[in-house]
Formats: sequence, C-alpha cells, structure tokens
Amino acid sequence: MNKYYLTIIKPFADRLLSFVLLIILSPLLAILSFAILINLGSPVFFTQLRPGYKTRPFKLIKFRTMTAKFDKSGCSLPDEKRITRLGSILRSTSLDELPELINILRGEMSFIGPRPLLMEYLGHYSDEQNKRHDVKPGLTGWAQIKGRNSLSWTDKFILDVWYVNNRSIYLDFYIFLATIRIVLLRRGISYPGQATMSPFTSLKKNHRETS
Repeated sequence: MNKYYLTIIKPFADRLLSFVLLIILSPLLAILSFAILINLGSPVFFTQLRPGYKTRPFKLIKFRTMTAKFDKSGCSLPDEKRITRLGSILRSTSLDELPELINILRGEMSFIGPRPLLMEYLGHYSDEQNKRHDVKPGLTGWAQIKGRNSLSWTDKFILDVWYVNNRSIYLDFYIFLATIRIVLLRRGISYPGQATMSPFTSLKKNHRETS
C-alpha cells in the first residue's frame, strides 16, 4: 500500500489538488499580485533555480517580498533591510508560498517533502544530508512543522532525512494537518536574530530569499 501511495496516488493527488487550488484561489492570487505590483513594482514573482528530485534544477516561484536595494559597494542589503511591510505579512501568513502550487502542478514539487534550498548549497552536503533529494521537494514538510526557520541547519537536515526514510500516507496526512496549525499560529517564520534564515555554511554570498 505504501509503495502504491508514493509512486501513484501521491503524484496524482499533488497535481489534482494543486490544479483545484489554483482555480479556487485565483481571485486571491490576483489581489496579492496587484498589491505587490503597487508596493514593490515589477516583477511580482520571485523566481530562482532550486535543486529538485535527484538535485535536478527547477525554477521555484514565490511572491516577491523584498526590494532590490544595494549598499554603496553594490552588495545586497541584509534581508531585514530589504523586506517590506507587505512582504512581512506575506511571509508570516505563508501567502508568499502560494505560487509554488504551479511548481506542484508541473510535477517539480510535492505538497509534502523537504523544502527546496539553494543550488549553491549542493556541494556542502554530506552523503546523509544529500538524501533529502531522494524525493521531490515540498511546499511543507517534517522540518517545517518541527520548527521551520527557527531550527538549526543540523536539526533541519536530520528531520528532512528522517522524513525521506519514513514516508507514508499517514505521515503526510499528519504533516498536512500540522502545517495548517503552524501557519495559523505563525510559528518558526525566522531564525532567532534573523529576518529569514542564515545561509548554510560560511559561503561568502549575499543574503537571498530562502525557504
């Protein structure tokens, strides 16, 4: 039953549910797009290559929540100085994630799975941590309901791999219900002292929107 669910039922349910939700939520998506256009200007969407199943890259789609402001040296300002009031609301309510329904409809993501991180992190994973790419990335996942961005990177990867090794219809249903509660309570939105989540490892990169 579990194999049948993972290989047939889950992929079909992902695409069917994402299609239905995109239709139902289309008025909300249009309103949010207009609000972002007025508040931040164009583009409305934030797109970025992320590693998917077996690390194959795909273009993640989210609502834009930050301005493109730079310091005098041409580097992006810290997240807390670029995120707008509207962006903070979108992040705290997880509404910025809604365009990822398109990624799910395309078959690039699932509703439940490890969150897709940055391409530049791929060379820094251990073999164990890299197992998180043995499944499609998710809109929400085990790490999200256990702390989201308030977790350390070590804990987050442990939870991601645990999910990969213990996937089932029951676990996915539990994560789905728990996600609703987490979103309503607005928990784990950011890492302590950060606007979002600190970069993985000591890569000398500018801060970017992550999960």
